Amino acid sequence: MAGQYFEDLTVDRHFRHPLTRTVSEADNTMFSLMTMNPQPLHIDAHFSEGTEWGQRLFNSLMTLAIMIGMSVQDTTMGTTVGNLGMTDVEFPKPVFHGDTLRSETRVVAARESRSRPDVGIVEFEHSCFNQHGDLVARCRRTAMMWKRKDG
Repeated sequence: MAGQYFEDLTVDRHFRHPLTRTVSEADNTMFSLMTMNPQPLHIDAHFSEGTEWGQRLFNSLMTLAIMIGMSVQDTTMGTTVGNLGMTDVEFPKPVFHGDTLRSETRVVAARESRSRPDVGIVEFEHSCFNQHGDLVARCRRTAMMWKRKDG
């Protein structure tokens, strides 16, 4: 499915994205080291065994990226000019190796651009759940979206 244009993204429109992703130890280690994050909670099994979690935590920034990435095909693929910002990022429950993530998106605001007649501004709320239905991540993302050329 191609992305949605500004006119399609009405307030309270809800998407339950069909893509899911099981996260792995390799994902966690690679992402943490690629982003220069040596946090032992992500990369050191021995250290993490001694924490309240008893195991490594999946990197929350990769969880954020996966959550938003799962939404692209249904919402913004080929129809966004770019992201303008993210707010209210939260991770209410941890993600562990082997968890399977799924994502949902709701349009929470939409308005015409004040400076560009060919685009609109849309605010999305993304939510990510694990295989048990627990909310593991949420954020609000504001994007500049193309309008349809035919009006």
